Amino acid sequence: MNVRTLEVKGRRFVQLAERDYLKLVRQAKISAPEADMPSLPSVGPDGNYPALEYARASLARDIISTRRRLGLSQVELARRAGIPPESLNRVERARTNPTIKTVDKIDRALKAAEKTATHGLNDVPKLGQKKDVRDQ
Repeated sequence: MNVRTLEVKGRRFVQLAERDYLKLVRQAKISAPEADMPSLPSVGPDGNYPALEYARASLARDIISTRRRLGLSQVELARRAGIPPESLNRVERARTNPTIKTVDKIDRALKAAEKTATHGLNDVPKLGQKKDVRDQ
């Protein structure tokens, strides 16, 4: 793997061949931390999933994957949501039935973080599209 390190405006970047990048992405997906996600319950003898356990685990997995994608720690997300970190930890471990108010706080914090993370991306011209500097 041929890797080059660059420094731009005090920030370090790593440059590598696209082939190597794609290989790393595939490896990351294979070794994704599914093991530390709450497991979904098994089908019961009647052919149905236990609704409450499934809802808890599904909510937890959604929160964890979104939080990780946004690069937030549990403590940071809890702070932004205005809830104790212990509460978020119990929700993410599917150990509690969170109130609608708590889920709403977490949802709002994740949406705000997502909006902040994507702020300004609409101003970037799409590939092959020229941006008219006179519009600024």
